[in-house]
Parts: sequence; C-alpha cells; structure tokens
Amino acid sequence: MKKILLIEDNKDVRENTADILELENYSVITAENGKIGVEKALEFNPDIIICDIMMPVLDGYGVFENLSKKPKTASIPFIFLTAKSEKIDVRKGMNLGADDYLTKPFEENELIDAIECRIKKNNFLIKKFSKNVEGINEFLNEATAYLNLEELSKDQSAEKYIKKDCIFTEGTAAHQLFLIKSGNVKTFRTTESGKEFVTGLYSAGDFIGQLSLLSEKGLYIETASILEDAEIFSIPKADFIRLLYENKEVSNKFIDIMSNNLIDLQEHLVDMAYATVRQRTAKALLELDHKGMIKDNNHKGISMPREDFAGLIGTATETAIRMLTEFKNEGLIGIETNRKIVLLDKQTLKQIVEFG
Repeated sequence: MKKILLIEDNKDVRENTADILELENYSVITAENGKIGVEKALEFNPDIIICDIMMPVLDGYGVFENLSKKPKTASIPFIFLTAKSEKIDVRKGMNLGADDYLTKPFEENELIDAIECRIKKNNFLIKKFSKNVEGINEFLNEATAYLNLEELSKDQSAEKYIKKDCIFTEGTAAHQLFLIKSGNVKTFRTTESGKEFVTGLYSAGDFIGQLSLLSEKGLYIETASILEDAEIFSIPKADFIRLLYENKEVSNKFIDIMSNNLIDLQEHLVDMAYATVRQRTAKALLELDHKGMIKDNNHKGISMPREDFAGLIGTATETAIRMLTEFKNEGLIGIETNRKIVLLDKQTLKQIVEFG
C-alpha cells in the first residue's frame, strides 16, 4: 500500500482529502502545518507528498526546499495544493522543482490522476535496468509506456557476428547504437599513413557508436571490428534521438545506462595525457582482465595483436612490446606461446596504476 503524506492547515480540506485517498486504498499520514509535515516526511518516508502552499509556521515552499536538501526525502514526488489560481504561485512552485500542482477546489478524479501519474513516473525513475539485452528491452518497453509512444522498436533480438566482421566502418552513415550481448569488439581509427589506432576494447554490456550518432556529420567516427564471435543488439538512431531528447526523465535514465562508456572514455583520455606508459600498460591489462579478455582461472582470454594493445595505450608497438616484456621479467604477467597474456600479480599492477 502506497503511503501519502498530506500537509494541509485547513481541517475540513485535510480530512475530506484524506477520506478520498483512503477509499482509493492509500495509506494517509496527515500534518496540520509545514513544520510537522517535514518531521513526518522524515519519520515515515512517504511515497508521495501533497502539500498546501499557504500555511502557518512553515509554508509549502519552505517544506519543499527543506525536504529537497535531505537525501532521504529529496526524490519523493511532491504535489503542491494552492487555493489561488494566479500564475505566479504555480510558477514559483514548479521553478523550485515540484512535480505537479492542483488548484483548490479540485475534482476527486483530478487528485487521483495526479497521484497515479507521479507514482508511475517515480517508479520508472527509481528502477534499475541491467546493462544487457534483456535490460535494454525492458527499458524500451517501460520508456514507451512512460512517454505514451508506440513508435519505439521493442523486443529486438541480437545479431550474430564472427571474428573479423565489421559492425560499422569509419566514415559511413551512423544509423544504429549498438550493445554487445556477448563476445569482444575493438574500435579503431585509421591514421593518414594507413595504420590502425585502437580507440577502445569492449565486451558484454558495453555500448558502442553513441558518440557517432551525436556527431554533426552523422557519420561513424571509428570502425568497430569483432575480436571474438559476438552477438550484438542494435537501437535505431531515431529511437536513440527520441530517448535522448523527448523527455528529461527518460533522457537522464538513458544516459545513466550508457554513462559508464563515456566515463571510461574520459578517463582514458586523461590517462593518455598524464599517465606514464608503465601506468597506462598496467591499467590496460587490468581493464582487459575485468572485461574477460585476459586469461585467468575464469576466462580463456583472447590473443590480441600487439599493435592493437599499443594503440590502446597510445604508444608505438615496439614500446608496448618492451613494456610487456618488462612486466613479464618482473613476474607480473605471463605470455603463452599463442601470445595470450596471463596476469600473475594483479595487486602490484594496481599499485603501478596508482603510484607509477
């Protein structure tokens, strides 16, 4: 049963509104002024707060500002009640960040619809979606319902790729956002001399192509190639744009799902600028291990060309080979005859990343 905190100084309005809500199977907590309302919000942690604006002791604006500063109550949906219809009252409340408002006297159905709408939206906002095909399909289904859309592509299946296939090619029109369901993928750019500069290595749960979709030219800014047989899920550009721009709440949720890739990219650029080659090598090895691309007791690993690894850490192939040899001689890694790398001392590698 959802809990509603009703803060209203008028006894008749408070009691009548509480009766309406209880008949709709809500658990109602009431407060006769803003100060008591804040105390009860912190005590009972309601699912939604309905609050009058004009009250003694502490008005509705003060209640909202007070609760917005507290982590426990900051995300609770908040609906203002106002006996005035002047735009200035409504505008001030919405500018503060309130979710909705009702003007008294209101119809019973207006009250119930406003509450159900806010609870529905809040349930969507607080829900966590897995970064896999199932999670993305669930997100697309719920975003469609949230936005009342029918145009979004939903319940799509992943497409299979084999080693050395290209998912997309640098300079071609960017029409899809991709999510890796299984397998490993590398992205790279081609230099003027024709050499490949590796821009990233990705595994299950990673998104690729989002920056290309946002580029002014609308072209893929790199090539994505399969390192290990993979299954790839795609989202059409039209859906990507709608999810990003149609609604602020949906956009924030969508960006949150993709955010790790963008954060990783930012960290990678910082490392390229400031970290030593030794630090970048250690960090790259640990990241590859985290993605299951390096052999240990749980992963078979992949055989990575040394030029790819060099591109990943932003150095010449010869330098990358020299660093790997140093790490091998120090007992930090092992290199098998098939060129697969085995991590032998992760703790020391972590210390190198942190301290050099």
